[in-house]
Amino acid sequence: MSVVDAGALGLVLGSSAATALAVMLVTFAIGTARRLHRIVDVAWGIAFAAVAIVAWSLAAGHGDDARRTAVAVATVVWGLRLAVHIARRGRGHGEDPRYARMLDRARGNRTLYALWKIYVLQGALVWLVSLPVQVAVLLPRPLEATAFLGLTVWAAGLGFEAVGDHQLARFKADPANRGRVMDRGLWSWTRHPNYFGDFLVWWGLYLTACATWQTALFSLVSPLVMSALLIWGSGKRLLEAHMADRPGYAAYRARTSGFIPRPPRTRRTPRTAGR
Repeated sequence: MSVVDAGALGLVLGSSAATALAVMLVTFAIGTARRLHRIVDVAWGIAFAAVAIVAWSLAAGHGDDARRTAVAVATVVWGLRLAVHIARRGRGHGEDPRYARMLDRARGNRTLYALWKIYVLQGALVWLVSLPVQVAVLLPRPLEATAFLGLTVWAAGLGFEAVGDHQLARFKADPANRGRVMDRGLWSWTRHPNYFGDFLVWWGLYLTACATWQTALFSLVSPLVMSALLIWGSGKRLLEAHMADRPGYAAYRARTSGFIPRPPRTRRTPRTAGR
């Protein structure tokens, strides 16, 4: 990647890895003390924001200022919005069943198991998924059409995710909706507007790093890994497995797209509660 200074890239990559790990280790200490490992989901967005800030700072004098700042701000805005939303959603709740089941399968020391399987693993994923950010802040070229397209896709994804989360929060806040599925608004077009929004966010950020074929190829693992996590990993697949036996969910699933938004196949009818 001759367009990017190799020494600066190495510094950014190493410092970003250390930053992601540091955020997760602090979160591990807090989660262990509180016996509540679900707070790692809040740290997920914070870790991305921290990595973006560190990369932005270290790239000063190397990357184009407009691109460097736009990419860092976009990542921080997405990460902090997500962290705040998850913190509000989880307030007053106990342990996430996903983590409880994971720790029940632990062999040996549960605390060490949690450290590696929950915190260190997520820190590694933060570093890997944020590769386009770490590369884009170092690109010396001014923003080109591909980068502007990427920022547009990022904005669309952020909006889609934020609107979907807001619609679901309002729906759940109404006691009259208890026991009913959220199949209104964006949730009538896709069963996972939040995950689809994340999908767009990271493909958009990837496009900001595509100034050359080398940087595009180097960063491609990021949106591919995030897409796999959202669709086949800890996102859509686990949630739908959890919801599968709920009365009425099969009908909702039959009429609503599983990921890419599209109009519902049939007229909406009230069903049992969703996510």
